[in-house]
Amino acid sequence: MTHPMPHSGAHSAHPAHPQEQQTRHEHRQHEHEHEHEHEHDADQTEVLDLDAEVLAEHLAFLTRWLPVQEAPRHIVDLGAGTGAGTFALLECFPEAHVTAVDSSAAHLDRLRTKAGAQGVGDRVRTVRADLDTEWPDLGTPELVWASASVHHMADPARTLRQVHDTLAPGGLFAVVELAGFPRFLPVDAPEDAPGLLERCHAAAERPHAAHVPHRGTDWGPHLVAAGFTVEAERTVTVNVDGSRSPAVGRYALAGLRRLRASVGDELAPGDLAALDRLLDPVGPHGILRRDDLAVRTDRTVGAARR
Repeated sequence: MTHPMPHSGAHSAHPAHPQEQQTRHEHRQHEHEHEHEHEHDADQTEVLDLDAEVLAEHLAFLTRWLPVQEAPRHIVDLGAGTGAGTFALLECFPEAHVTAVDSSAAHLDRLRTKAGAQGVGDRVRTVRADLDTEWPDLGTPELVWASASVHHMADPARTLRQVHDTLAPGGLFAVVELAGFPRFLPVDAPEDAPGLLERCHAAAERPHAAHVPHRGTDWGPHLVAAGFTVEAERTVTVNVDGSRSPAVGRYALAGLRRLRASVGDELAPGDLAALDRLLDPVGPHGILRRDDLAVRTDRTVGAARR
């Protein structure tokens, strides 16, 4: 005769039911994913804020260059991030209000905080939306600005048509793109691994091309196909010397940390060690201690009219 096991007195001592174990596992996995997303948003927020600080002069130049017929009163910033374009546009057009659209709640929270601190909170409206799945009511703006955002769309052609139909008649659409990841050091640096960062960029380009296939697209023909008339296009060379802004070092460090996270597994051991020496914020070979730091890239802009 088989006797029952004596009761342990504590319900939690019993093995969990398989369904309960699965539920607990899914809960822990969800918490881990949430923490990872939070860390990613925090890292991305830092990079976007530094991008705005380091490239502020170039953003101001581009907003002044836009061939607007009359100063716009309502502007939409698509893929606004933490507000680099939003604040440049508010500065350039002091009578305008900006609707900032982004899919990240963390970025929009940061944007609203910055708007309040700068005293322009009453001129900014934020809209959280994934433009690949929904097109929110954005009113009828006279200017739509999209900086480094159109190439992220799953169907850019559809997005361009939606922008065209959203704009007021005669309104302007500005598409701004960075020509790849910025360069922070001369091509023959660092001394212990010449050409290291170019190898890192090449390693990052392969998966990036697969995940963001529209990056580097010439948007001119696509804008025409969507019904726009392209009025002006230009490329602006960005070259910000590290001595001009203390933010350049922080920008380079944050950018290279993200680069390491994406390509670390693909680098040779010697290159990985050299990259880690650059990323040491207090080490003698760290990027923050170099006197040849700069931000070098090209920024293209196209202005198209409905």
